[in-house]
Amino acid sequence: MCGIVGYVGHQNAVPILVEGLHRLEYRGYDSAGLAVQRKHGIVVHKRRGKVREMEACLPKRFSGVVGVGHTRWATHGEPNDANAHPHTDASGRIAVVHNGIIENAHELRAQLAARGVVFASDTDTEVLAQLIGSVETDSLEDAVRSALRAITGTYGIAVMDARHPGQIVVARNGSAVILGIGDKEMFIASDASALVRHTQQAIYLDDGEIAVVEARGYRVTTLDALPSTKQPIRLELVDEQLSKGAYSHFMLKEIHEQPEAVRGTLRGRLDRRFATARLDGLNLTARELLRFRRIKILGCGSACISGLLGARMIERLSRIPCDAESAAEFRYRNPVIEDDTLYVAVSQSGETFDTLAAVDEIKRKGGAIIGIVNVVGSTIARACGRGVYLHAGPEIAVVSTKTFVSTLIAFVLLALHLGRMKDVSAGAGRRLIEALDRLPELLAALIANQDAVAVLAKKYAHFTNAYFVGRNEGYAVAMEGALKLKEVSYLHAESYPASELKHGPLALISPETLTVVIIPSDDLFEKNIATIEEIRARRGPVLALGQVARLPVAVDGLIEVPQLHELLDPLLMLIPLQLFAYQIAIERGCDIDQPRNLAKSVTVE
Repeated sequence: MCGIVGYVGHQNAVPILVEGLHRLEYRGYDSAGLAVQRKHGIVVHKRRGKVREMEACLPKRFSGVVGVGHTRWATHGEPNDANAHPHTDASGRIAVVHNGIIENAHELRAQLAARGVVFASDTDTEVLAQLIGSVETDSLEDAVRSALRAITGTYGIAVMDARHPGQIVVARNGSAVILGIGDKEMFIASDASALVRHTQQAIYLDDGEIAVVEARGYRVTTLDALPSTKQPIRLELVDEQLSKGAYSHFMLKEIHEQPEAVRGTLRGRLDRRFATARLDGLNLTARELLRFRRIKILGCGSACISGLLGARMIERLSRIPCDAESAAEFRYRNPVIEDDTLYVAVSQSGETFDTLAAVDEIKRKGGAIIGIVNVVGSTIARACGRGVYLHAGPEIAVVSTKTFVSTLIAFVLLALHLGRMKDVSAGAGRRLIEALDRLPELLAALIANQDAVAVLAKKYAHFTNAYFVGRNEGYAVAMEGALKLKEVSYLHAESYPASELKHGPLALISPETLTVVIIPSDDLFEKNIATIEEIRARRGPVLALGQVARLPVAVDGLIEVPQLHELLDPLLMLIPLQLFAYQIAIERGCDIDQPRNLAKSVTVE
């Protein structure tokens, strides 16, 4: 992985490819390159580092009307010029860009080496290029199809052959490939953000599909060479949404966009007459929903943490047992899929490989599943076939902020929808709707407190370790706070239930270890105060995040968050933690929008 672009048409492909690669930079990468069809064959330029560094090395007069490009996030082989994509076969006739992992690459490499093939890189992708080049056929499509039958793993690929000018063959299995339809020209990308400047009409390939792409159009078949009918969809992205505007970083912009993102998720979904939520995308009647005796939420990273909070919300309001689990681990324990369980797959991008694999496992075993996804038309959204779109707008920064909050809003709506079908009174439903109406303005007020958080960040930026602790919903908030801090600032951070401190982690408390304590004004307030006392007794500095202006115990710093509603208070507590992570990263001079070693959409295991 990480990003693919391609072009076939009548314009110079080079600037289109370079611009597309810049659009995909937000996904995280370590090298970049492109391959262009020329009269004398395919020419490749690639190098380690940023797209702009590769761009600076391109010849001044470099053009062609067909080409592919790639930004790489290393899986096989260290980041260097040789391992950057595109990769070619030994003859230089075949050029390939690839997202995913070929699991039997070592075995295939050994077979090809035994036949005299000399490799120029350590990557699994070059194995695929050499394999395609070794197939004796006059059809590039047939060569790609033959090679793909020999591999095990995931892929989204784009392939060119110097013997077939004007043609690109693409295929997918577990990693997104999108075709953009233009006027006598076609575009290829792994992410719609690389297409919106050129077209609003797109085709999403499904797993096991191959497409032959030419300027005049495309033809899609299955891996077994059966025809496949595809219907174009309209992209919802607007080009202006992909700009930082006046903000210094996409992360900061997206933090500030959260009030509007919440409005987008709520829009048209609050039924004030019946004090409930309308979720037409579920495509499940009240009778069908009421037959579910439990709910299981699956996601990875922040999506999994949002599921933990969502599970609490659903249980509180509907009294249906609900829990959350890492989608990455779910299918490997041979899970029992029950008819009376509703499964919920959560993914911002809708392309997260581990979550998609969990969806496939559930469907294979006959389970009922819905999706909570931000990207319309994405693979997980289509695989689930029903669910809730976030409508939060594009999220460019690698770290999730506004889509995390919007996901929690989706869970609040689902909890309200289920709760009103059961025992939640109309009055309780109206109080929640009134709180949701107030939420955007309170989020905006917390975001406006950025300068005060920046002062605290300066105070703690020199620390190398931090703990985040809380109880119940506060623990899930602590998990997300710790994840944000480590992702964007590289400061080592861990989260624990506050009750677990004395069962081991307390041994690491010292004057050099910051502890962030989540302390809402709930039934466990006194127990959280006792946790602070334990930390202070060991001279550990404490930054408290609470709902009162003053605590009955000394702390080194306090961020006050307003109370709104028991289901919504965790959302409010997240905002200062997002700002804290951002400001710490500023103080430490980190690459905020593209943290090292991370990618926005994880399409490999």
